[in-house]
Amino acid sequence: MSHRLLLALGLFLVVAFGSSAVQAQPRIGVLMLHGKSPGNNQDPNFSPMKATFERQGWLATVPDMPWSRGRYLDGHWDRAMAEMAGHVKTLREQGATQIVIVGHSMGVPAALSHAVRAGDIDALVLLAPGHVPLRYYTVASLKAVHDSVDEARALVAAGKGDSRERFSDINQGRQQTVVTTAKNFLSYFDPTSDAEMSVTAPRIPANTPVMTVVGEKDSLFKLVKSYYVDKLPANPKNKYLEVSGGHLDTPRVASDEIITWIKASVAN
Repeated sequence: MSHRLLLALGLFLVVAFGSSAVQAQPRIGVLMLHGKSPGNNQDPNFSPMKATFERQGWLATVPDMPWSRGRYLDGHWDRAMAEMAGHVKTLREQGATQIVIVGHSMGVPAALSHAVRAGDIDALVLLAPGHVPLRYYTVASLKAVHDSVDEARALVAAGKGDSRERFSDINQGRQQTVVTTAKNFLSYFDPTSDAEMSVTAPRIPANTPVMTVVGEKDSLFKLVKSYYVDKLPANPKNKYLEVSGGHLDTPRVASDEIITWIKASVAN
């Protein structure tokens, strides 16, 4: 075989196999979950992270979830989990080979719950964790929600679980009305449900790394570690990070650290 032919064959193999190698490179897909009403997928403190992820060459989506300002409260917790599964499926169809869920506030218990149920999430980034059903029974200022949970339980016991009623929620110190069925309300607010972070944290797959970020001015700043972080399965890639600022601006403040951690924990 001539030198020229050998050279041509070598170039062909480099191009062919090199191209396959490039195509086989893993690609991260990020499902972003916004906070609870009045939060939504246009939250200026959270939604800009989509562009930040995309600049890394990652796929990212920030859908409007059932707990948003425009949908609050739309259906059962199981419905929210099904919607998340649909978004993950779409990311995979678009070429994502590794999935990271980034949740803010209410998006944190949702991310934990989905990771437990699906079992195929590559990493979780949990920002300014919010929504704490367990505390409705231990904190006096949250008694209105406690009473609504008891009311919803009584309605279900009386066979009226599918009747739409008015219940109470308190989000960042502000009370708001929730119009939904007793069954749906309990799926989000019962302390024993999968919407409770302390319930799902111990059940996270041990090979799923978790990053938690909380701001020094966040109302849960001193509680987050004992509430659920310390209940997570041991993983050398887990990270707990305290940043300046409060509940709303945590995603923006921690943006650089989030990118660095995802690259170290998932991309490698």
